[in-house]
Parts: sequence; structure tokens; C-alpha cells
Amino acid sequence: MALWDRIKESASTMQTQLVAKKNDLKSGAFRDASMAMCALVAAADGSIDPAERQRVAQLIATNEVLQNFPADDLRRRFEENLNKLTADFAFGKVSVLQEIAKAKKKPAEARAVIQIGIVIGGADGDFDKTEQAVVREACFTLELPPHEFDL
Repeated sequence: MALWDRIKESASTMQTQLVAKKNDLKSGAFRDASMAMCALVAAADGSIDPAERQRVAQLIATNEVLQNFPADDLRRRFEENLNKLTADFAFGKVSVLQEIAKAKKKPAEARAVIQIGIVIGGADGDFDKTEQAVVREACFTLELPPHEFDL
């Protein structure tokens, strides 16, 4: 199986697992951590172009699991996290990882946040090394083993 197909299959599998848990993923901590994760993956290489920003915002707005929350609220939180990362990536990453850490108390939410990162990272068919690295960092922040997610 080609790498492209494995990435698409992995992202699809993660999305299916997330939808199955949708009713359990309604807390503010999950919302905040998910938007921080989306921003972290989008800006993984230290910058984000307008097309990528728009693509991730669209994925957030149409993701079935995230429809538990108002779309405008999600977009605002995503943009706030992105702004932190684009202003000063290293400093912003510390703040964004603190947001992600909010999901640590509930293992199902913590796993879902990582899965959202993988879905966002793999949505363009190229879950590249920088995206994988920031998702791996988030795993450590949430005290989850990265190998559990094939990272």
C-alpha cells in the first residue's frame, strides 16, 4: 500500500473512531485542546499560509465531532492559537501545549485530541514529519504513548 493510501486510511480510521465517541466529547477542555491541536498542526513548520489556514478552518467547521460546539467559537479559538504560534512559534507552542494539556484529566478526550491532530495533519494526504513531530509532542504533554497512534 502506498504511503499516500496509508495516510488517508489512518486519517479516515481516526475520524470514524472520533465519530463513535462524539457524545462523550462535549467538555470545554476538549474544545480548547482540540482547537489548540488544530492550530499546532497547521503551523507545525513555523508558518501558515492563508490557503492552509482556510483549509483547516473549513475542516474544523465541517468535522462531525466538533459540531458539538458553535462553529464561530471554534474558529475564534483556532485563530487565537494560530496568532500565538505565528507571532512567536517557540513561545506560542508552550502556550498551545498548555491548552492541549487541559484534556489530560480524561483519557478518552486526550486520545480524541491526538486523533484530531492526525485527522487534520493527514487531511491533505501528506502528514509530514513536522506535523508528526508536533502531534508526538502533544502525546507527551497528554502522557499518551505516541506508538499507540503509529507516531
